[in-house]
Amino acid sequence: MAVEQQEVSASEPGGTAPGRVAPVRRKAWVVLALLVCLMLVNYADKVVVGLAGVGMKEDLGLDDARFGIIQSSFFWLFAVGSVLGGWLGGRVRARWLLAGIAAVWALSLAPMAAQVGFTTIVACRVLLGLAEGPTTALAMQVAHSWFPAHRRAVPSSIVVAGAGIGPLIAAPVLTWVILAHSWHTAFAVVAVVGAVIAGLWLIGGDSGPEAASAGHGHEVTRGVATPVLPEQVPLRRLFSTGTLIGMALLFFVAYANTSVKVSWLPLYLREGLGYDATTAGNLVALPYLGSAIAVILVGVLSSAMTRRGIGSRVTRGILPGAMVVASGVCTIAFSSLDRGVAQMALLVLGSCLNSAGYGVAFAGLADVVPARQRGTVFGIITGIYSLGGVVAPLVMGKLVDSGESVALGYGDGFMVFGVAMIIGAAAALMLVDPARDAAKLAVKS
Repeated sequence: MAVEQQEVSASEPGGTAPGRVAPVRRKAWVVLALLVCLMLVNYADKVVVGLAGVGMKEDLGLDDARFGIIQSSFFWLFAVGSVLGGWLGGRVRARWLLAGIAAVWALSLAPMAAQVGFTTIVACRVLLGLAEGPTTALAMQVAHSWFPAHRRAVPSSIVVAGAGIGPLIAAPVLTWVILAHSWHTAFAVVAVVGAVIAGLWLIGGDSGPEAASAGHGHEVTRGVATPVLPEQVPLRRLFSTGTLIGMALLFFVAYANTSVKVSWLPLYLREGLGYDATTAGNLVALPYLGSAIAVILVGVLSSAMTRRGIGSRVTRGILPGAMVVASGVCTIAFSSLDRGVAQMALLVLGSCLNSAGYGVAFAGLADVVPARQRGTVFGIITGIYSLGGVVAPLVMGKLVDSGESVALGYGDGFMVFGVAMIIGAAAALMLVDPARDAAKLAVKS
């Protein structure tokens, strides 16, 4: 039995027989590319309201507080969707589930192509948030089903990179669409693209051979014995581990910062710093470009550290936690500077550091969670950290409205979130240790 386990862990990916390694490996990368496309559209859907914000506020007569409600409404049922989608992830085939979710995205965006009022916009954003809630968790679950544990850091990071590529492409393209046509047309474009991606996933996407794998005892990977988790662990026990508590906290503060930048950065650049629409659209793309590159580089770095024998506490715990601490410092720094190159450099660097650790952090979660429970647990974690997306846009809207000036209001908001990031990430650094917690779960099972 021990020999069988060594042979299984050596195959690529998972327990695939040697003769089928190459076809399965090719399929894994095809599926990974489709997951990136899903994440691309997922985040383009999020950023479009921020890009269209000035026009929407003018057309509908919205103040910053009411516009903050529109931004926050996206997250009202996000946590419900995350948990529900995670639960369905273990019961509905990934091909049908993700295709259906992407189709709902398109349907929720379609009404925005016509003249709509405040209430309709809020309703559409709530539906979109419900459908998008489980996307990241499900995408990670599917990605991990195609790769063995020691190879998950890079694929996880590539999936997260799709979240940066989406706004990177969407920001300049949709800004041009808005200026050349209208903000309604921008929503129509995103809806059509979402429908196309849903069709492509239906044709080529699905879970991989690792989805049903489970074992007992120890798995041997690169000569190192690592604990193999049981098929199932009570959720209460899982969520009492330092790794899940710390990761939930880390994701919460990081996602609060991400949601503020997705929701408010285009308006901050235009209303707070005075950039014109075209320049703001191009500048918005910079943090996402940097984040897409950084998240992949950090995934490669984490994998290289693992190959050198460095433990998962460092590669999948301390590494992302330290980056969020540094991002908080950058956020505080740029909020206190005037418009200029130095401010934009710190803004971009802070965004890169904030996003770069997402992929390896999810890989750290997978080290602790049995394969068959990943959809549920990832969904719950996503639901927890999405609460940061509910609170953050509202807080920013209130601070902008109450500031002595628009620019000072934005500065106060980013200062608050920078401090929160440092505190939350510092706590996570002390809690996260995937190897320790996996060993405890394996022994008690």
